[in-house]
Amino acid sequence: MRPRPPSRRMVLWGLAVAGVVVVLALVAWFTPLLAVRTVTIQGLETVPEKQVRDVLQVPEGVSILRLNTDDIAHRVAVIPKVHSVRVQRVFPSTVRVTVEERTAVLYFDSPQGPHLLDADGVEFAIEPPPPGVPKLTTKRPGDSDPVTRAAVTVLTAASQGLRGRVGEVVARSVSDIELKLRDGRTVLWGGAADSARKAEVVVPVLTRPGQVYDVSTPDLVTVR
Repeated sequence: MRPRPPSRRMVLWGLAVAGVVVVLALVAWFTPLLAVRTVTIQGLETVPEKQVRDVLQVPEGVSILRLNTDDIAHRVAVIPKVHSVRVQRVFPSTVRVTVEERTAVLYFDSPQGPHLLDADGVEFAIEPPPPGVPKLTTKRPGDSDPVTRAAVTVLTAASQGLRGRVGEVVARSVSDIELKLRDGRTVLWGGAADSARKAEVVVPVLTRPGQVYDVSTPDLVTVR
């Protein structure tokens, strides 16, 4: 049995509904009905809010539907202290910007002042380091230096508790890195290879009496 074709009334009703949807979409797209009225910024701690607002460049009177959120996020992401940014439309008229700032894990001294490095090895600011951030001592520090990147990898592999006890990271080469603890003891780490394993063995080893703890070969730890 052949299905009954839709009645003329149903077709007209469907066309009417579709027309209303199109009209509403055009109104929302081209008129100030959904224009941006509020921009909220979340996650800022050290980056000035004015600096973020200056680069947002959210156009006034434009429908929220027409905003290119990727472009807006990209403009904020160029701020050196910004690690990542998310831009969302919150209907009917709000743009929400969520920022994740870079956090210093190491710093190194230079004639210009202390340079801060984050967990990705990115050099993002020249300013006094936050309390507790260890100093990096190496020959050519910088985010393009392999030895610097290896030192960052080593420190970030360590547990949070151990990182809080490190006062200085001395990196002579990519395979010769040591952690100087604030209590005067030294951990000979070696290179960044097997850092996860080294991070596991070093904490219990530090309970032993001694001054120098060599975990460069994590299966053959020595203390002296």
